[in-house]
Amino acid sequence: QVQLVESGGGSVQSTGSLTLSCTASGLTGGTYCLGWFRQRPGKEREGVAIIDDISITYADSVKDRFVISRDRAKTTISLQMNNLEIEDTAMYYCAAKASWCLGSLLSRNYNIWGQGTHVAVSS
Repeated sequence: QVQLVESGGGSVQSTGSLTLSCTASGLTGGTYCLGWFRQRPGKEREGVAIIDDISITYADSVKDRFVISRDRAKTTISLQMNNLEIEDTAMYYCAAKASWCLGSLLSRNYNIWGQGTHVAVSS
């Protein structure tokens, strides 16, 4: 059973930076797409950044500010968030699916979720 555990959330002032990490356990052989999603207050859950062996995809709203990366063992992904904006305040979730990402930032396409970590950006 795959489990995802996020860490690194917190409070930061706008224009600041924060790094989130997600450690996956229980991954079997094969391809997995791992990624970050977020749910802002009053909004639906949305994709932020996803990564697999051959591709990385970012939401337009975070492109050029956020960087997703993965360790050599492919069990931990990180999200380096730079130049944070108040609108980035959200619960951030790590998610996975046992297939290629295929550029999909739709949360309904992911069936493995972490508990989430909160990011609060203030002015």
